[in-house]
Amino acid sequence: MPFYVSPEQAMRDKADYARKGIARGRSCVALQYAGGILMVAPNPSSALHKISEIYDRIAFGAVGRYNEYENLRKAGVTYADITGYQFDRHDVTARGIANWYAQTLGTIFTESNKPFEVEIVVAEVGATPADDQIYRITFDGSVTDEPGFVAFGGQADQVSAALKEHYSDGMSLAEAFSAALAALTTPANGGERTEFAASQLEVAILERARDHRTFRRIRATRLEELILESRPTPAVEPPADSASTPDSASPDSASSTSASAAQPDSAPSAPSAPPDPGPPTGPEPGGSDRGSGLGGTPPL
Repeated sequence: MPFYVSPEQAMRDKADYARKGIARGRSCVALQYAGGILMVAPNPSSALHKISEIYDRIAFGAVGRYNEYENLRKAGVTYADITGYQFDRHDVTARGIANWYAQTLGTIFTESNKPFEVEIVVAEVGATPADDQIYRITFDGSVTDEPGFVAFGGQADQVSAALKEHYSDGMSLAEAFSAALAALTTPANGGERTEFAASQLEVAILERARDHRTFRRIRATRLEELILESRPTPAVEPPADSASTPDSASPDSASSTSASAAQPDSAPSAPSAPPDPGPPTGPEPGGSDRGSGLGGTPPL
């Protein structure tokens, strides 16, 4: 007779097995920006994609065993095509696909001896940023709605904490890519490398302004430009002799001259003789209108 294992212990063992397999991969991120949704995945392979298109405005990202999540991707494409053909293209939504993935993964996790070692994200770009949807589906069929951004696979908790520090609403594409790259290069993401080359990244966007099919991959020149823009520019130090100028002592000398010129005569004048006005001395010190604006005109 086989040994008896309680259902709780069997589920716990399956969950531990799946988590260990997913943690061996590198984390990926998906986040909103002003023009749509950006997805970035460390991937040195040019043939095996972690990020793909499922339908018109819907993208798919996964981490784990490639053969398992590729089968799920193809099944999701088939589900979306059949739903759009039977009903309407607008009836195909990221929420519906995420629920279908949750049912499939939940059934596999409960009934199969070996669970799928995958973690999936389904993202849909809407007409406005408020209509964007990002769903995360884990190996046991759990679904979570992730507003704004999500990190999945690998050390997702540490990467998500780093991404939260750099993320903000309404970012441009370059700013969103810089935030994603800063989160992915954290030491907790399982690598000693602190910088990624263009050949080591897989980047795709769901562009809100495009009609019909919004999915677009970012490759080659444009990707290298984004990487250069994300790197901090070195600070330019001022010249050493800029602090001292030849006229540095002129304000003190001017102030002392004006103070001596404005010093009143302490000797009392005779009552019978009027005081001598002396030669004209010009305007009072500080009364000139020069320096208040260009050409003597006060600044607006």
